[in-house]
Amino acid sequence: MARRVPKIRHPCYDENRATAGPTEDASTMPEISRFFGIVVQMYYSDHEPPHFHVRYSGQKALIAIETLAVLRGQLSPRALGLVTEWAALHRADLIEDWDLARAQAQLRPIAPLE
Repeated sequence: MARRVPKIRHPCYDENRATAGPTEDASTMPEISRFFGIVVQMYYSDHEPPHFHVRYSGQKALIAIETLAVLRGQLSPRALGLVTEWAALHRADLIEDWDLARAQAQLRPIAPLE
């Protein structure tokens, strides 16, 4: 018998809207970086803990900035490795964008992983 995986319940995670929240969709959530097909976005006035949203090839995840742990969703091991490598290099930039988002200010693009 197949094991049933519980649905992810999260205020800004909706499987039908590609990491979109209740009032935003993926097309209006600011994109802060893009590399190797991975799209990194951040909501304005999002909930704690500080995190960012990742989309890659139909996969979605929320990643904590401080610990780089996956809070919700999942990514393939390769994509997760690239995302955590990028985030570790740009943790200060991510925190800065988190603070800007909380203040409803324009987010700054973050250099992609090369």
